[in-house]
Amino acid sequence: MHCPPGALVVGVDEAGRGPLAGPVVASAVALCKPRPGGLDDSKKLCARKRSTLDEQVRRRCAWGVAVIEPAEIDRRNIFGATMFAMTLAVERVAAAMGRAPDIVLVDGNLTPSGRCEGWRWPARAIVGGDAKEPAISAASVVAKEWRDRLMIAAAREYPHYGWDRNKGYGTAEHLSALRQYGPCALHRRSFAPVAQLQMPLEIHA
Repeated sequence: MHCPPGALVVGVDEAGRGPLAGPVVASAVALCKPRPGGLDDSKKLCARKRSTLDEQVRRRCAWGVAVIEPAEIDRRNIFGATMFAMTLAVERVAAAMGRAPDIVLVDGNLTPSGRCEGWRWPARAIVGGDAKEPAISAASVVAKEWRDRLMIAAAREYPHYGWDRNKGYGTAEHLSALRQYGPCALHRRSFAPVAQLQMPLEIHA
């Protein structure tokens, strides 16, 4: 995808659509020049490289992050929560830059345009964009690293579920702990594996 010369491009991606617990996190990044080297889909990067790139992007580039907690995910549904997170992330990077982006590139096949109140920027969806567009790659790295840090911190409060290892995804370890202990305050009640348990509403760490 080619943008007009001199256009201010922002890339957007999210982390955490699929897990049973924890927030969904969106990041929006306007790359600096020269941009950090080695950007790629965050899922393809080793942990050390991803951490290094996250630090470089947040130190050198304009960026914004939005965190939507599980209760809001349950209220909006995960699609609506993701669109809302992306909207907030772009608002924050625009505020950091002091101007609106000319184009927002969004990973996936849909953008928040017309789907989330408050979205007001030209947008283009790019399937596999986190591996094709460096600005989206940068956003994918920041979003994943941000969410991973939140889940590692949450694992200290709720140690039963192994979130420092599974980040809230429905692994065998996590599902076994859910059956044994029931869901906690950070579980997504609207997600079937949690809803179907019909366990107590909350446990304590």
